[in-house]
Amino acid sequence: MRMRRRLARELALQSLYHIEMNEVSPLEAVQVAVNEAENDNEAELQVDRIEVEPVLELVQGTRSRVADIDKLLQSYLTGWRIERLSKVDQQILRLAVYEMVYRDDVPARVAINEAIELAKRFGGEESGKFVNGVLGKMIRELDELKAAVRTGQ
Repeated sequence: MRMRRRLARELALQSLYHIEMNEVSPLEAVQVAVNEAENDNEAELQVDRIEVEPVLELVQGTRSRVADIDKLLQSYLTGWRIERLSKVDQQILRLAVYEMVYRDDVPARVAINEAIELAKRFGGEESGKFVNGVLGKMIRELDELKAAVRTGQ
């Protein structure tokens, strides 16, 4: 059985947070998240074995573009600075933007819905609404954003 994307996103979020808080390598952070999940009964119900590769791909993709993603996000954070957001909300938004803008295998609405669910589960009381608001504004201009990324603008 292939690992569900939802679990891969959840582990990627945990890994991104771990990197942010502890300055470890992506591989190290993913290994910690996967090991913890494999020891968790809930994860065992979802998959036979947790694959490192899909999680690592999300983490490395997000981290390798974090400066561009933050710059893009900042233009949609009306009245907020990215540095002022909770570390969890930062990582959720970064991961969602990576999937929406830099990946073609994930429908944008799916990335947004998954981000909202992650925010509700791991973020603060208003995180789900906040993430929805930011990404909702972004999706309206997604084709232009993707075109700009492809042309290097």
